[in-house]
Amino acid sequence: MLVPDPKAVRKLLTRYAVLRIAHAERQRPQTAAELNDVSYTLCVMTGTTDIREAIVEADALLAAARGAAADDRALA
Repeated sequence: MLVPDPKAVRKLLTRYAVLRIAHAERQRPQTAAELNDVSYTLCVMTGTTDIREAIVEADALLAAARGAAADDRALA
């Protein structure tokens, strides 16, 4: 299985959060469409079909990447 780049996942999670807040404050068609696009992309990147599952998987991926980076530093 391909593992998405943690930086790309982090960027999408941030964009998702910003759009969720913007949509909650003021519902606009453009914001809703962007939120749908980001949600879909997160689902594709994480191999899920539900945004809640995608967020859980994305968080796990980022945690694993942090752990791998810490292991690399410890070996250096």
